[in-house]
Amino acid sequence: MAKVLIIAGDYVEDYELMVPFQALQMVGHSVDVICPDKQTGEAVRTAIHDFEGDQTYSEKPGHNFILNASFADTDASQYDALLIPGGRAPEYLRLNATVIEMVKHFHSSNKPIAAVCHGAQLLAAADVIRERRVSAYPACAPEVTLAGGLYADIEVTSAVTDGNLVTAPAWPAHPAWLAQFNQLLANI
Repeated sequence: MAKVLIIAGDYVEDYELMVPFQALQMVGHSVDVICPDKQTGEAVRTAIHDFEGDQTYSEKPGHNFILNASFADTDASQYDALLIPGGRAPEYLRLNATVIEMVKHFHSSNKPIAAVCHGAQLLAAADVIRERRVSAYPACAPEVTLAGGLYADIEVTSAVTDGNLVTAPAWPAHPAWLAQFNQLLANI
């Protein structure tokens, strides 16, 4: 089974962190979750984004997620795959040079990468989506396009795989997104 790294931060989307963390472990993968400047046992705050008929999603407090690995001790080369949840965290995580280098490592090593919702902001900042078909929350479509990606405007319950990259617009796509990512992990 694969060893998967998840990069999170405060106000990561709750479902987009917790569901993949648990589901990937359920099928036998090893999953570590890290956050810059935080150690094993510390928490990140999460937010729940919901679609309630407004012009954009609403945001509610989520759970405190306890990290099971330390950012400072993480060596990306020791992992088989990367998962990037959405929420507000990618907005500021993309400013961290070490996070960007980690994303670039997975890309240049052709290791599986899964990103959902605003996770595409990290992919765009790392310049790893040029000429790749990428889905994301629709508000991130301009960033995908400006980074040279081909924005995939798909149903909120769908996901798209382009080579080693699996992306989806938001947490309602978890069944499709995680199944496609797990398929890539099975080929490791």
